[in-house]
Amino acid sequence: MKSIWIVDDDHSIRFVLEKALTREGLPVRSFSQTRDVLTALEEDTPQVLVSDIRMPGGSGLELLTTVKKQLPGLPVIIMTAYSDLDSAVSAFQGGAFEYLPKPFDLPRAVELIRRAQEESQREAVGEAEQVQMPEMLGQAPAMQDVFRAIGRLSQSHVTVLITGESGSGKELVARALHKHSPRAEGPFVAINTAAIPKDLLESELFGHERGAFTGAQATRRGRFEQAEGGTLFLDEIGDMPLDLQTRLLRVLSDGQFYRVGGHSPQKANVRVVAATHQNLETLVKEGRFREDLFHRLNVIRLRLPPLRERREDVPLLARYFLQRSAGELGVEPKRLSEAALQRLVGFDFPGNVRQLENICHWLSVMAPSLVVEAKDLPQELLATPGAHAMPPGGLSAEVVPLASGLTGTSAAAPLPLPAVPIPPSPDAWVAEVAREARRLLAAGEPNVWDVLTRRFEASLILTALDLTRGRRIEAAQKLGIGRNTITRKIQELNLDA
Repeated sequence: MKSIWIVDDDHSIRFVLEKALTREGLPVRSFSQTRDVLTALEEDTPQVLVSDIRMPGGSGLELLTTVKKQLPGLPVIIMTAYSDLDSAVSAFQGGAFEYLPKPFDLPRAVELIRRAQEESQREAVGEAEQVQMPEMLGQAPAMQDVFRAIGRLSQSHVTVLITGESGSGKELVARALHKHSPRAEGPFVAINTAAIPKDLLESELFGHERGAFTGAQATRRGRFEQAEGGTLFLDEIGDMPLDLQTRLLRVLSDGQFYRVGGHSPQKANVRVVAATHQNLETLVKEGRFREDLFHRLNVIRLRLPPLRERREDVPLLARYFLQRSAGELGVEPKRLSEAALQRLVGFDFPGNVRQLENICHWLSVMAPSLVVEAKDLPQELLATPGAHAMPPGGLSAEVVPLASGLTGTSAAAPLPLPAVPIPPSPDAWVAEVAREARRLLAAGEPNVWDVLTRRFEASLILTALDLTRGRRIEAAQKLGIGRNTITRKIQELNLDA
């Protein structure tokens, strides 16, 4: 296990942290100045770096900048005095994992370092996965079927039809088919037939001769000629006008075409890969798509599953998109907390992979800290929970313990309550609260408001602490409250007992 590195010119700070972390079974290495840290980095790397912000011979911010260049995924905790809040802001801008204000509460400091260590371990797993990152991502069985099909088609020139919802990655599949085909050395040319006006689409596909129409001042090669020897990807083929469908059928049948206004046939040595989000069989029945063209295109069909059918791929895709967005923006990659990740996994993503990519880019710009909590997610994820949302851990939670009930007269006298089933609908628990309120009111219980409020708060806090294995700072973040608030509430509700 890699060590936790402590950097502080104050011997007492180093001593206290060393002893506390050693008791936790964590290996520790201490330094009194930044120069020694930089020397040590030439031979070793830490799992977490904890550094004071003001030291003789070099500041913690300078060390942060240097270390982040070498180890961008390393969690760095900056220790700072309360008067150094401006420096704390600079620390976050420099990519610090968190800052630890002095004087600090030792258990809280250890808890924070523990959380950073866990984040470091997750980051290491993510980097290992990233090394093996293919051009397409997917561990779900449906995606593995797509990968196997691409492999089987790797030595073929056959026409392929890709079906799938908008944003599911059909062009990526088309590019993979090209990359792993005998035509890989040739060009890959893509055109979205739904995005080009009908009057221009014919010229875009087949080119035109000089003078073929007003504005045609020179001969122009179309996409078929541009893709010579390679692959032509026709996206949204279901939106192609019927007269152009006839011309496309002729190219696929005869292997040649005419430019607009041309009289000499042009040979087409092109593999066609088409894609659509529409049901072509239905379009054929409605007379909006030629049946003979459908059969020409539908030699091999690949169905690309929507993201809601491959939820297990969301974490891998999200990590990849966050890293890519960070690289484009020149910032530290954001990381998702467990609660935020579960919210993403449970979302239905009507826009599929493209929507997830956009969300990750939004988070790279807008999320307030390096670790993205559930409350930091865009409004569409917070306002509409996915129909398949699951609790952290991915298990179906049927029963959770409600915190010890507290009377309104004594916070030190907890009343044990039985485990309460999670209600089957979002509003059922409100009905349970109403029934309990009615019972207490009917019994003449004083301070009903305080009694139920304390029970509710205690239940929330104990559930969050159970989820975070007792780590108060992380529990507070998951609940959306401050660190001081959760500590005060724990004391007020006698939850330490």
